[in-house]
Amino acid sequence: MSKLRIILLFSLTFFLGISAISQENNSQNKTYISLSETIRLAQERSPDALINIHRFRRSYWEFRSFKAGYLPNVTLNATLPNFTRSIDAITQSDGSESYRDRTLARYSADISLTQKIGLTGGEVFLQSGLQRLDNYFTDTTTNQFLSQPISIGFRQPIFGYNAYKWDKQIEPMRYDEAKRTYLESQEQVAITATNHFFNLLMAQIERGIALKNQSNYDTLFNIAKGRYVLGKIAENELLQLELNLLRANAAVENADLEYQNVLFKFKSYLRLTSNESLVLVPPAETFHFDIQVDEAINEAHTNTSAGLAFDRRMLEAASDVNMAKLQGRFDAELFASFGLTQTASKISEVYSNPLDEERVSLGLTIPILDWGQARGRIRMAESSYDLIETSIEQERLDFDQDIFLKVMQFGMQKNQLKIAAKADTVAQKRFDVTQKRYMIGKVNDVLELNNAQIDNDNAKKGYYSALKSYWINYFELRKTTLFDFSQNQKITFETESLIER
Repeated sequence: MSKLRIILLFSLTFFLGISAISQENNSQNKTYISLSETIRLAQERSPDALINIHRFRRSYWEFRSFKAGYLPNVTLNATLPNFTRSIDAITQSDGSESYRDRTLARYSADISLTQKIGLTGGEVFLQSGLQRLDNYFTDTTTNQFLSQPISIGFRQPIFGYNAYKWDKQIEPMRYDEAKRTYLESQEQVAITATNHFFNLLMAQIERGIALKNQSNYDTLFNIAKGRYVLGKIAENELLQLELNLLRANAAVENADLEYQNVLFKFKSYLRLTSNESLVLVPPAETFHFDIQVDEAINEAHTNTSAGLAFDRRMLEAASDVNMAKLQGRFDAELFASFGLTQTASKISEVYSNPLDEERVSLGLTIPILDWGQARGRIRMAESSYDLIETSIEQERLDFDQDIFLKVMQFGMQKNQLKIAAKADTVAQKRFDVTQKRYMIGKVNDVLELNNAQIDNDNAKKGYYSALKSYWINYFELRKTTLFDFSQNQKITFETESLIER
């Protein structure tokens, strides 16, 4: 009969506790949130996601500006007016000179169309302009117009460094690298969000464990007091259970404080302002598939910013070597233009019977003595090229090794999760059996009950820790390769969706 009373007392206490918890939960509005929803919100509104968008936009407009530099450029230049008043020496009609006070007003306007030639590094132009000169003397005023209806020409460096040619190769690579960097940053946001999700989930679970242990130890302590009065247990065992209850009470407070702290970080990262109670829903489905290391490495080289950055850095180093070899050496620039021009005192006559205007010039730069400066620049550029080449070779090896480790770690996750789930089930069953046996008096050692409870708690936390490791490794593999192996496709995004926001 005493055993029956004990079982009934425990059952009543348990159901009363469940009822109280249920009433408390029903009194609050709850918001259930899954891992996928957490990641979606983080990639849309988290501070990291917004920073990623702004960085990509900057790279986008930098590339747009670069491309615009190769389009025809139309420019209007005007001076309205250029006014001067001075005393100058004026040549008279008889050849003599005298100082006279005069005022000049110059007006000019010209429009030009220029186009860069990336292949040669030169520039062609088309130009048209009109000028007016008003000359005010003390006793006379003269007006004169100068027209240039059309002028066509070009400037062409012959032996100089052609920055256009190199930029035309490097800048598209930079932009493509920026797109890949954005995708990798978004995958990093997914990793960070996953960390916050499981940190809060673990805090949620630990608080639940603390509340459950508090309820269990309160029940066991009340039962033990009755047993102690009947002389069925020693005082030492009663004191141990009281100590366990006190520890459980403290654990509840600590777990609740930690939960509130982690909850604040979670809401802050997702920029959630609602005061509703959050309940995290652990992911029920995991993706397990075989990944070949060679395939992962090949996707990483093809898709990621690091794989593209290796090639870009080598190209930049080659550009620096080419610039060092050409700048400060023998150089020449050719300029040629052909146009029409005319001058008249009336604007109606300034475009009549225009005259030819031709200009041709060839400029030469020949260094005679530079005390080895050019040679030193070449040697430094070549040394930098060799250094970068060596560094990239090592970085490629480290990059491939990192992918190999991530693939191996992901391959282990299926078995690790299976072991953790089994351990959780076994530990829970052991604790339930030990607790029931203690309740009916078949287990008198309270330390055995303590050990069963500790193992049960650790096994449960171990399972969710293994689940967290799986998802972190899953998203790290996506970030490292920019390939979704679960869907067997590359990870991409629409550029316009970011620019038009």
